[in-house]
Amino acid sequence: MSISVWTTGAEDVTDQLVGAFQNPGLLLGIPLALAGAVFMSLGAQYQHRGVEKMERLSGADGASGLSMAQVRGLLTRPSWLVGTLMLGLAIVCQLAALTVAPLIVVQPLGAIALVMTTLLNARISGHSPTKQSITAIVCCVGGIFLFVFFAAIFATEKEVTDTELFTILAILLVVIIILGACWLVLRHRMRALFYIVGAGILYGFVATLAKVVIKRVQAGNFDWITIVCVIALIAAAAVGAYFVQTAYSSGPPDLVIAGLTVVDPLIAVLIGMVVLGEAAAAPPWVLVIFAIAGAIAVWGVVGLARYHPQVLSDSQDLGITRGSDDSTGSGSKDA
Repeated sequence: MSISVWTTGAEDVTDQLVGAFQNPGLLLGIPLALAGAVFMSLGAQYQHRGVEKMERLSGADGASGLSMAQVRGLLTRPSWLVGTLMLGLAIVCQLAALTVAPLIVVQPLGAIALVMTTLLNARISGHSPTKQSITAIVCCVGGIFLFVFFAAIFATEKEVTDTELFTILAILLVVIIILGACWLVLRHRMRALFYIVGAGILYGFVATLAKVVIKRVQAGNFDWITIVCVIALIAAAAVGAYFVQTAYSSGPPDLVIAGLTVVDPLIAVLIGMVVLGEAAAAPPWVLVIFAIAGAIAVWGVVGLARYHPQVLSDSQDLGITRGSDDSTGSGSKDA
């Protein structure tokens, strides 16, 4: 019985995958998705450089949260502005790719930005990837590929009701309150991983709300609920952007990209599955794969945060025992 279920499931996957790749829009969608990955990788490097220069000029470390003066300082840094422009182009390319190619193709290609950012950062910073960090990156890319692959095949998209929309907005409000409380109370102890995961969660809600707003506007349904969604979208995007810039201050750019390329789609798909019921028709074995793939991807992010060569190097400079034989660190991040 179980063998026949797995056989039938495999046949369904094959049929739907073949159908997806018969889409002529792939000829345009794949180059757009790859261009988006390139822009995201370059944008991360430029923004990270801008944050580092701003810290040196201000003489203050922003690892525990950028001050308003530091945020204003970023607006005067050409490298940061160039990075912001490139990230904007990355978003445009990805949205354009999604209009002509299926999610099953576009989202995994976006994970290429992680590989490119890792190679660029290794060349710029002089920190070559270690065996552990490469393993973590493979887990990030492989896990998110499996997760999005099966989500794109078995998830069934449907119109979002007002009740479901209110549920999403309520959950987002709770998430912002929790993240804000953690930042206020523990920001001096928080490091890059907190800001990366927080930004990824918020951007997952941004992706969901953006999709809802676009569809409601296209349907001519720009009512007060849509306006609330726009406000919530802007608020989540603003807090997420602040978290990303703070993460650049306390972690390498490829670690930031790893968190975003993993956590963002995981949250967006989970919202669709749990709140919107988009995976209601998925067989139980697919749900097991969702759990395994998601766990692999998240483990990759945590592993990269722990074993990234630049993180280990900073630990040595600070006299932290992990990966260090030096017990007399200076305690200063900026050399």
